[in-house]
Amino acid sequence: MSRMTEPKDHVEMIASLPDGWIKAMGVRFVRATVDEVVAELDVTATHLQPMGIVHGGVYAGLVETVASVGAGISTMERGRLPVGLENHTTFLRAARSGLLRATARPLTRGSRTQVWHVEVTDADARVLATGQVRFLVLEEGSALAGDAVGVKHA
Repeated sequence: MSRMTEPKDHVEMIASLPDGWIKAMGVRFVRATVDEVVAELDVTATHLQPMGIVHGGVYAGLVETVASVGAGISTMERGRLPVGLENHTTFLRAARSGLLRATARPLTRGSRTQVWHVEVTDADARVLATGQVRFLVLEEGSALAGDAVGVKHA
């Protein structure tokens, strides 16, 4: 009987990424493997819109972030990089405070495109938002926003 091994967790590598949206929003990665990415954030005033509820852009950003990390992990070892083509986020329930947890899992991982599904839940495991992100997988050296794509290998 063969033993299945756990996929490599890339949380430390993700934590070492340069400043940007992830750090500005206070996103913490809990798990980052080829099959599942989980991140959390504690809601603060920064995340709220004028009515005092979490801004929809926070949910869309979490969806984009965890899906992008998952797609990136699954393509980087082949010297490729995913870029988002479409982010469809649906808001189901409002929140004013507490913990948000985003979990991404792949629906399909082809050689040219990937699709990841994401659920954002609260501390009571109620689904607040769902999303799906579709990616185009670029080869290293492809042009993107006026520069060549480079892949950092873990």
